[in-house]
This record gives sequence, structure tokens and C-alpha cells, in this order.
Amino acid sequence: MTNIAVVGAGYWGKNLVRNFHELGALTTVCDTREEVRQSTASTYGVKTTASFDLLLSDPGIDAIVIAAPAAQHYALASKALQCGKDVYVEKPLALHAEEGRKLVELAQQRGRILMVGHILEYHPAVLELKRLIDAGELGKIQYISSSRLNLGKLRTEENILWSFAPHDISAILYLLGEVPTRVSSHGGSYLNPNILDTTFTTCEFRSGVKAHFFVSWLHPFKEQKLVIVGDKKMAVFDDTSVDQKLVLYSHRIKWVDRIPVADKDGGEVVSLPQLEPLRQECAHFIDCVTTRRIPRTSGQSALRVLEVLETCERSLKESGRPVEVAAAPAPYFAHPTAVIDDGCVIGEGTHIWHFSHVMPNCSIGANCNLGQNVVVSNGVKLGNNVKVQNNVSIYTGVEIEDNVFCGPSMVFTNVNNPRSHVSRKHEYRKTLVKEGASIGANATIVCGVTLGRYSFVGAGAVVTHDVPDYAMVVGVPAEQVGWMCYCGVRLEGSVSEVGCAACGRRYFLDAGLCRELTTEKTVPAPMVLPVSVAA
Repeated sequence: MTNIAVVGAGYWGKNLVRNFHELGALTTVCDTREEVRQSTASTYGVKTTASFDLLLSDPGIDAIVIAAPAAQHYALASKALQCGKDVYVEKPLALHAEEGRKLVELAQQRGRILMVGHILEYHPAVLELKRLIDAGELGKIQYISSSRLNLGKLRTEENILWSFAPHDISAILYLLGEVPTRVSSHGGSYLNPNILDTTFTTCEFRSGVKAHFFVSWLHPFKEQKLVIVGDKKMAVFDDTSVDQKLVLYSHRIKWVDRIPVADKDGGEVVSLPQLEPLRQECAHFIDCVTTRRIPRTSGQSALRVLEVLETCERSLKESGRPVEVAAAPAPYFAHPTAVIDDGCVIGEGTHIWHFSHVMPNCSIGANCNLGQNVVVSNGVKLGNNVKVQNNVSIYTGVEIEDNVFCGPSMVFTNVNNPRSHVSRKHEYRKTLVKEGASIGANATIVCGVTLGRYSFVGAGAVVTHDVPDYAMVVGVPAEQVGWMCYCGVRLEGSVSEVGCAACGRRYFLDAGLCRELTTEKTVPAPMVLPVSVAA
């Protein structure tokens, strides 16, 4: 069980308090206002305190969630990390990029989780947009337009750029998988001479995409809208809509007498799961604290948002002059002999070793390790904490989820009947390797199959059919010879319920399938930390 304390139960903090309480993780709420403490204790039955230091000295608290004013984020997060607590900070991570860098470095040094509340990256509509973009269903992205407008809470400790724009910047960077090369910002101060109430920013990306976002807290109506224009389809995400949050338009441009004419489409409403984004974000933080996985909205990704915000500030001070965004160092390591093509997305903490080649449009998650002479072909997706040993080629059509192990010289294929003189690129068959699977040295995975979660393929095996979750297969062709535990130890016994002698997990066997009876982990923490800790 993860024990969490929330600092600040006000305007937004009360929503975090509610969600962490409903997730069963909230133990303490810290707020300087006595009436807030009394109300919180009465509503949720949790401990309350006015002392932040008391939280830090409590060994029963695993993680601190900071929802205090933005000007306090750096100081509070820094103290919490120094005291060995995992930290979730509401956006922005800090009010200066240099402070953000110090927090990221401190989290790495102390082996702590650092996550930032960029909530749009947990919104079902944004997740679906990311899927559509990555799958090419919108075509080549041409431009993005975003507006976040309201007549609401007016702040004095930060301007509208730092209050509203982090949402839009984080979403745009997440969707495109790249940082802008240049920005230009214009703004206006109408209520207080030194506090911007509106800003309009244009971002230019190396890929050719342009994005602009308009933010204002001095507007007659509320609007939260994101428009993405591709050469195949256009998408509109309207977060204020109840039943049409995401709509796709297949508009076409026809040329009549050499003049472009719009052929409009009525629009297709995309069905989305009814999930509260903040609930998903809070659950993700708990999962990261438990598993030590790098958060989707990690400190490193939030730092990139800060760097863009600071560049916008420079442009504002220079009357909207376009300003180059300083190129941040790559968040991953690549050996000098490795070749990384343009258009790749590579997660922080990943290592790519000698003579390896990552081709365009690949997506490689955080904390992966690609050994010597590894090839990752165009469009391949690897999850987080994937280990690929020497001399492995991962061809187009292969998708690998989190925590997968690919042994030395194992082989993937993507066509069943290859001929050198016949092009069959349009016949590539998908191979899916699900979370936690292990593939032994020199094994061959014939394309078109799925390797189940935590399955185990023995060395030298040739897999021609789907492998169930937790199954162990060996031989040519591969046949199942038993079951494997989550921790990598073979399960003994053939009765309906079996247990792992190493970690104590229990499984139910029925009709050739295996499922874990409980998700409660009885194994000591070091045995279930496949991902090394990073911010």
C-alpha cells in the first residue's frame, strides 16, 4: 500500500485529495488554513497538519503531492526529494527552468520518482489523438491550434502564460513527440501592469509543423479546444463538450479550374471511455511509486515544457520577436558509433550501444537498453524498460510492450513467404510481444503471432503460433512445456491452483490458460523492480 500526503487542499488540491482518498492512498493532508484542515478531516477521516516538515519526518509517508501556489513548487519539492520522498508536483514544475533542472537532477541522485501534473496527457481524447497521429490516420500533421480561455480565477503570483499554457504546451509536445525550434509570443496586461492576462504564441517545429495557442483568463466565455489539421483528416478536441469531445473531419480540398474548393465532411464523433483524467493521473503516480517506473509526465518531460515557457517569456519581453529554443541535451545515451535517424522518439534513460541503428519514426520508451549491433526498423514501437541484447533486428510490424527481454541473436520476421525479387512490404504481418515476455537467445518468432504477458520462449525455439500469458514454450516448432511466474521462476504443479516457490504469487490454471489470482505483491521490493529509477 502506498501512503500519500497532499500539500494544499484549495482550488485544485481538493480534487487531488478526493482522488487519492478514493484510490485508498491518502493518509495526510497539509494546509495552513485551519478551516480547510477541519473540513478535510471531517469529510475524509484522514490526518491533517499545518506543518510540512512533519510530513517529511514521517516514515509512514511514501510520497508527497504538492498542490501549493506555483511559486512554492521548487522549494517544497526540493525538500521532499532531499528527505527521500517521491514527489508529484502540480504544473508547472517550477517557475524557472534552472530550478526544474535542479529538481530533475536531485530526483535522479536520490533515486526518487518525480512526476508533474500535466493532466491532458491522461485525457482519453488526447490519448486517442496520440494513437491516431502515431498510426498515420490523420496523415502528415500540418498545424495545431489551441485555445484555453475563461473568465475565472485571476492569479497574482504568475501570469496567464505560466498558469494556463503549460497544459497546451505539454499536450502539443506529447502529441508531436518533438520540441519547437522557435517561438514567438505576444501578450497584454489589462488588470495589473506586470501580470499578463492574455498571450498568443506561435511555435515552429523541425518537422515543418506549426502550432499556435491562445490563453486568456479575461474572456467572456470558457473555451478549451485543440484542433489538429492533417492532410488526411482533421481532429477537434473540445473539452467543454459533454458528448462530442473528439470529432474527426474528413474534409477534402478539390481543385476546380485550378482553384482550391473545400469539400466539407459532417464529422465523426469518436467514442471515448468515460474516465476522469485526474483519476488516471493519480493512479499512474501510485503505480510509478509502487513499480519504480518512470512517469509518463516525468520531471524530464516537464523540464522541456519549462524551457519552452522561458523562451516564450523572452519573446514577450522583446515585443514578440521570434526566439530560438535552446536545444536540450538528449535525455538518452547513444554510443558515437550508433546511428539515430531523424523523426525518432527515444525516452529518457535509454542506452543505445555500439553499431546499432534506429531508423525514422521509431518510438522507443524510457530506460530501454539496446545492445551492440541492434537494428530498429521504421515505425517500430518499443515500450519502457525493454532489454534488447546483441545482434537483434526488430523489423517493421513488430510491437514490443513494457519490460520485455529479447535475448542475444534472437530473430523477428515480418513476411511469411519472402522473395528477393518480389516486394511484399504491403503484406507485413504484425507481431505483438506483450508486457514482461522473455525471448531466449537464438529463438525465432515467425511473424503474425502474439507472445502473451510474462510468457517465456526458450533458447533456440521457433515460435509459429500465439503463446498464452505466462506460458513457457521450447523446441522446433515451439510447444508449451509449462508455466512461468511473473518473477521468471517456473511454476510447478498441474492442479487448478499453483503457487510460485520464489515469490509467493498464486495462479489459477483453467482450459489451457493461466491467470494471477491477486495483484497484491508478496515479493520483496528489489525482486519486482525491473526498471531502474529515474526522474
